[in-house]
Amino acid sequence: MMMKTSSNVRVPIHKELDIVRARQVSRELAKQLGFHTVDQARITTAISELARNIYLYAGKGEISFDIIDTRDRKGIMMMAADSGPGISDIRLVLQDGYTTSGGLGAGLPGVKRLMDEFDIQSNLGDGTIVTISKWLQ
Repeated sequence: MMMKTSSNVRVPIHKELDIVRARQVSRELAKQLGFHTVDQARITTAISELARNIYLYAGKGEISFDIIDTRDRKGIMMMAADSGPGISDIRLVLQDGYTTSGGLGAGLPGVKRLMDEFDIQSNLGDGTIVTISKWLQ
């Protein structure tokens, strides 16, 4: 399958205000691609959660956005990457209700539910990369 990606917009996450910027970029790209408002909200919510995780747990990182264009479909792929402490138990953080910050524990499981594709790679002391994708219906 021939796949073309373009755009590659990057939003550094260093301070709390960068979470807002990442949300704005995700909504704007989703709108430009033609996602309906409900999917725009899903994408924005997922990016908000990933950017907040970078800010809270790693201190700094980056979110990148790529437009995916295959012969049969179009979508958006987003990657949240940091070089923070990493996640010791990925299975645990993917369980509903698990929280380390006193929140609702909807974090990563919620992101996974909102997206069509979800992948997480993490090494202790070496950071975490979460890659998510949403396809136009």
